[in-house]
Amino acid sequence: MFVALSKFVIANKMTTEVKTAFKERPRLVEDCEGFVRLDVISPCEKPNEIWLVTYWDNEQSYQSWHRSDAHRQSHQNIPKGLKLIPQETELRFFEHICS
Repeated sequence: MFVALSKFVIANKMTTEVKTAFKERPRLVEDCEGFVRLDVISPCEKPNEIWLVTYWDNEQSYQSWHRSDAHRQSHQNIPKGLKLIPQETELRFFEHICS
């Protein structure tokens, strides 16, 4: 299994709006071939930091999703005015060994 972890830190006071947007997201990724699961988490000691952890059958499935129209559409509900700390944004890939 392939895992993609995306991390970002909210620079302005929109943490509540961002977390609500994730809870109310359109769930377009769920229909993507190879998609397994999405977890949206935030460290308790850093509530302005958001991690998206997606699980895929393989890297190709993730890459197909990442280039898709559905991926672009899934970002339409990002709260207007959201500002991130650019140097804190990170995208990492993992091989899932076991659960």
